[in-house]
Amino acid sequence: MVNTMNDNQLRSFVERLAQTRATPNTYNQYAYGIPFNDIRRINLLLYLRQIAERKSSLMLVMEAPGYRGSRLTGIPVTSRKLLLEGVPALEMLGRQRGYQDIPEPKFAHIQGEQSATIVWQTLADIGQTPLIWSSFPFHPHLVEQPLTNRKPLRSEVLLGRTFLQEMLEMFTPQHIIAVGNVGDSTLSEMGIPHTKVRHPAQGGKNDFVAGVKQLYTTFNGTP
Repeated sequence: MVNTMNDNQLRSFVERLAQTRATPNTYNQYAYGIPFNDIRRINLLLYLRQIAERKSSLMLVMEAPGYRGSRLTGIPVTSRKLLLEGVPALEMLGRQRGYQDIPEPKFAHIQGEQSATIVWQTLADIGQTPLIWSSFPFHPHLVEQPLTNRKPLRSEVLLGRTFLQEMLEMFTPQHIIAVGNVGDSTLSEMGIPHTKVRHPAQGGKNDFVAGVKQLYTTFNGTP
């Protein structure tokens, strides 16, 4: 179990996320007063507790939540299918570990998310469960099109830095991988040492998988 002090830190972190006002054309999936967000907060806290227990030295920094992933489930780069079925090889996620489905009607037809599947399969292959977070923690979408994704604005990334910095301070990862250009530029501007791999979306699967596996081998000193 996470010790009392750390658990209080995690609860406080989720609380600050919930109290942050969403910028225009974004959705705060943890905000109070919105149906089903209470479940997303519970899922996120459970995820952060699991990661804290693992004491992983690795962190992945993504771009922003997608509507098929964290916008729906509350957990970074995690689809409904992964949330409920879990990742057996890593003993992560899954109903059996307390994660809850979000019965929001407009998401009833959505089960999987390509990037989430690629990321978690790659992690299962290398046997590692890193901390995963985003440059901007809320879901950016097109105007009046909530079930779309877009690249976060610079102002949104600047807002997200506070939460990213807190994640870095709480979990103190030894190795940080930026997944894609937004994560790379965010960490560079913050002066955080890291390495970069291609984002798995839009034909980037093979480069992402190869990049993560090569870096993991390098981190562990394996020739």
